[in-house]
Amino acid sequence: MVRFFSLASGSSGNSIYVGTERTGILVDAGISAKKLEGFLLSQFIRPEELSGILITHEHGDHVGGLPVFLKRYPVPVYATAATISYIRHMKGAENLSEELFHAIKPGDEITFDGITVQTCKIMHDAKDPVAYSFLLDGKKIGMATDLGCITPEVVKHLSDADLLYLESNYDRYMLLAGPYPYPLKQRIMGDHGHLSNEDSARLVSHVIHEKLRCIVLAHLSKENNVPDLALITMKNELDGAWNYDIPKPRLVVAPRDVPMDVITL
Repeated sequence: MVRFFSLASGSSGNSIYVGTERTGILVDAGISAKKLEGFLLSQFIRPEELSGILITHEHGDHVGGLPVFLKRYPVPVYATAATISYIRHMKGAENLSEELFHAIKPGDEITFDGITVQTCKIMHDAKDPVAYSFLLDGKKIGMATDLGCITPEVVKHLSDADLLYLESNYDRYMLLAGPYPYPLKQRIMGDHGHLSNEDSARLVSHVIHEKLRCIVLAHLSKENNVPDLALITMKNELDGAWNYDIPKPRLVVAPRDVPMDVITL
């Protein structure tokens, strides 16, 4: 049985758990070590038994809790070399063992006990960001957040997934009418920024298939989006694109500050 849930999803912090009965993996550690520990234990997951922590990129909402967590639980960390270099220079990370860190490149595969992790280059304003997908127990989980544009690599990365975890960061009209400075609005909407609700729906239109059972909308902006807008945009896309004689995929919004309900596959 595959278990999947986000511990937190948003600009204040991100972390996701993917696991089976044999092993478990975290993607990102952008909330405090105390919350990471507590949220895992609330699902009867022992932090010291994690097989690895995969880091997408070096922004604080993805690595902020990592140094303290690693001091308590020296779990192997996988990230690109540029991301590892940044982490190693974070406050509190100075004395962490170099052996904890394993450099990867976009396109690499990482194998754990019964889990194959695939990596994909993404476009974001970070040093060398990547997205991850997971092949485990005959299922595929495709993940892509913090990317400014859809590329052929991303479409391939997400194809044939049973579950998609996708950024749906902002509503374009809310962002344009909101209080952010114009340069920040441009950054968010640019090719190295974030995906809007419409972008996320368009991405799904490229990867939709009969096997897809669930779509989790993630990394929603507190200031420039609301769950209902994200959901209705994706629902409208599915209503027009779903041509199979089975129910459409379930739609879920990942909460910003607390764990989502566990999804099993």
